[in-house]
Amino acid sequence: MRPLIAVVVLSAFATVQAQDKPAAEPPPPWQQGKPAAMSESTLHPFFPHLAGRSVKELPVEKLKVPAGFKVEVWAEGIPEARSLALGDKGTVFVSNRLSKNVYAVVDKGGQREVKTVLKGLNAPNGIVFKNGSLYVAERDRITRYDGIEDRLDNPPEPKVVVDNLDPQKQPGHFWKYLAIGPDGKLYFNIGAPGNIVMPNYMQASIMRVDPATGVLETVALGVRNSVGFDWHPKTKELWFTNHGRDWLGDESPNDTLHRVSKGVPNFGYPFCHQGDTPDPEYGKSRSCKEFTPPALKLGAHIAPLGMRFYNGKMFPAEYRNNIFVAMHGSWNRTTKQGYSLMRVKVDEKGHAKMEPFLTGFLTDEKADPPMWGRPVDVLVMKDGSLLFSDDYNGILYRISYAK
Repeated sequence: MRPLIAVVVLSAFATVQAQDKPAAEPPPPWQQGKPAAMSESTLHPFFPHLAGRSVKELPVEKLKVPAGFKVEVWAEGIPEARSLALGDKGTVFVSNRLSKNVYAVVDKGGQREVKTVLKGLNAPNGIVFKNGSLYVAERDRITRYDGIEDRLDNPPEPKVVVDNLDPQKQPGHFWKYLAIGPDGKLYFNIGAPGNIVMPNYMQASIMRVDPATGVLETVALGVRNSVGFDWHPKTKELWFTNHGRDWLGDESPNDTLHRVSKGVPNFGYPFCHQGDTPDPEYGKSRSCKEFTPPALKLGAHIAPLGMRFYNGKMFPAEYRNNIFVAMHGSWNRTTKQGYSLMRVKVDEKGHAKMEPFLTGFLTDEKADPPMWGRPVDVLVMKDGSLLFSDDYNGILYRISYAK
């Protein structure tokens, strides 16, 4: 009996030791889903210069646009400049994701002044302006600041539109893009909580909320992470960019452009990617034919963010109702691509075709980092010019056209 007792005691002791040993730290969200075969990969995300960089340090002259167009620095000193919104009186509001502030850029006779108008927020990535009010999407709520354009130095208290949007404090894709649809409702994304995971009923989706009632509705499902959407000026259909999953190789899957034409479509995540590629884990017992395919494949790991239909009058007529997409640029790819603005032409049947519009941020596709700037969001100004933000340097650029 004694040997048996000894075995039991040793087994219990080993169990206690195992319980006392702290659990291994989980990998960061961007490494989730990384296969064992790629364990030695040195690929990693690129983080912005949180304090920004001076224009004097940057090769702005390398930026290239089509003949007749001009690109120039419009404002600098805006840490991690992300989403853009235009006030009724010409104020350009700028958000960030990793920091906690919202900025305002005021044009005073060609001289731009940058003001910090909101402080201490929780990842205030999404912003939109409507009828004198600025709406801000933090990771857990959407708030409204009434009359803020007249109170930039003394902003009003926020009014909560909807709360409790991140009850589980998800580790990944918690930042939100925000836009107001033709129906007057606020549209926003709730990204997947990791690279490739099974989302809950509100995650990996595009939602909308009625700002008057706070009632939520689902607009689209199976959307891994959208950080840009807009409505076609003629059809009023919602179009949006979406990020494909990481760690399936250099060429797969594509990031994508989608449109919502009717109902509540499901675009496939986590079961199917780019409309035709089953996930090796979650797609084993599903078919891509179940899901709505994208309108356009944009390229693997190219990271499309903000997008706008061009409705200004400064650019040539052939640019009307085209989409401008900010490509933040790849990290989960051996040979990097993106770091540009792309032009997407959409015909009357909804067929989309893409071509480069602004290039020059990418300097060495094999380097670490491979670029000196990263476009994030685009904004059509009242005069028809186009602004875009660069979170890597904290800068806004302006693109204009003259015959």
